[in-house]
Amino acid sequence: MRIGHGYDVHRLTEGRRLILGGVEVPFARGLDGHSDADVLIHAVMDALLGAAALPDIGVQFPDTDERYRGISSVLLLETVMQRVRECGYDVGNVDVTVLAQRPKLKDHIPQMRQRLAQAMRIAEDRVNIKATTEEGLGFTGSGEGIACHAVCLLQETEKRKGNG
Repeated sequence: MRIGHGYDVHRLTEGRRLILGGVEVPFARGLDGHSDADVLIHAVMDALLGAAALPDIGVQFPDTDERYRGISSVLLLETVMQRVRECGYDVGNVDVTVLAQRPKLKDHIPQMRQRLAQAMRIAEDRVNIKATTEEGLGFTGSGEGIACHAVCLLQETEKRKGNG
């Protein structure tokens, strides 16, 4: 078994849609970034890549590459999963904590869990997502941005076990 941790943060800005966990969340501002800036999926991808001892998303999908401008992070997650599986691992589980003062995410979490499970091709009960505020403290508490932590457990597949 291998454990990975991912962290990401993006600034909230005018004129962008807010995409979290592959789901559009109604809100006056969205996250600033080269791709769709889905901070939740970015943290999950870095956790998966870390557990598999692969380079992080900045190396995998550099913001200097125009192919990734505005791209859906769900597509990037599918690519990460392919690379993780090529290394001989499958996902045991993923646990995510989103730090955001606003918007409230409770009603969107079931759809986010479903979207991540589909993209990773795992059962939905292997994906957990929680959201918390920071009681008005820091950049997330003041509404300047959204941050996310993710941890994952990877398990060797039979393919990897057979190759030592």
